[in-house]
Amino acid sequence: MPIPAYLIIAIVVFAILYFVAPTALTAFRRFRGKRLVTCPETRQPAGVDVDVKHATLTALAGPPDLRLKHCTRWPERQDCGQECLLQIELAPEECKVQHILTSWYEDKACAVCGKPFGAIHLYDHKPALLNPDDHTVEWQQLRVEQIPAALEAARPICWDCHILKTFMREHPDLVIARPARHVQQAGK
Repeated sequence: MPIPAYLIIAIVVFAILYFVAPTALTAFRRFRGKRLVTCPETRQPAGVDVDVKHATLTALAGPPDLRLKHCTRWPERQDCGQECLLQIELAPEECKVQHILTSWYEDKACAVCGKPFGAIHLYDHKPALLNPDDHTVEWQQLRVEQIPAALEAARPICWDCHILKTFMREHPDLVIARPARHVQQAGK
């Protein structure tokens, strides 16, 4: 008795979903996103993107083959040996820009209001940086290769204080500075 075609298709689809999809998804999640590496040639920070499609497809047949899709030193140095990929292979999470930024805020409090930073999630408003010149900078305003210097010079500031300082800077004519009021607590 011949096996129906739909049963063969169902078995193949199940096998793909069961064996192939988890490997592909793991590789995709591991190698996506902007990275900050130290360029082996210049010993300076460089922002790179891994070719996630290539890494995911090669992970299906064995260890993923990494290659760069973009580097902040390109197009001038596009023919480099891509030795920086070793940094990504050895510590794929630690060189992710998102990880570097969120880790920097751990155990810190807002430089303006003093509120401690908890876990920073991708779907929340992101905290910002308070530069020595008292201007705030959002993460996406920084070029990847500027991040180490910015983190060294800046102080952390929460989203609320960042928005307040930005509004005060951009619309000083709409802001009235009043002295702080001391509110008496009930029963005292």
